[in-house]
Amino acid sequence: MQEIKLYKSKKKAIQMMLLCTPFVLIGIWMIPEKPILGWLSIAFFGLAYPFGIFNLFDKKPMIIINEIGIYDRSTNTDFINWELIQDAYPLNINGQKFVCLVIDEKYKPSNNKSSLYKNAAKLNEAIGAQELNIHLGQIQKIDEVKLTDFILEMSRADKPTKAELFKALPRNRQFS
Repeated sequence: MQEIKLYKSKKKAIQMMLLCTPFVLIGIWMIPEKPILGWLSIAFFGLAYPFGIFNLFDKKPMIIINEIGIYDRSTNTDFINWELIQDAYPLNINGQKFVCLVIDEKYKPSNNKSSLYKNAAKLNEAIGAQELNIHLGQIQKIDEVKLTDFILEMSRADKPTKAELFKALPRNRQFS
């Protein structure tokens, strides 16, 4: 079975570490005058280094798309079958790109979770998102509109058409 795998961006990991470096240096410079603020700055902005290094060496795909469905590692769910997706739309919140998936009510993740999870789901819906959202912030060079269009086509197609759409994808479409 053919798959499309989308990976984390190495450029964004390096960029995160470089942007936090001046704040770590300012924290080191502040230690003699204001030690508490200096150490807090070092501790907070210094977290960019382990996260950045992890993202640099992370070889697992973040998103896998195949004829069965779509898998997003950040949602902590199994494959989301195309048949469950009723609608999809792109969402941009402060520069962070998402593809929001509208799924059948009886398959929503909050149906089986605690009240804390249900409250988080209500917050998502208040900002215009859904319970299942594909976060594209760490993915390398991706156009959320093209990805959303492909998700909609796959969710509305019958099985033979899905195979054809999927096979034609590398030739006639790019998600970047």
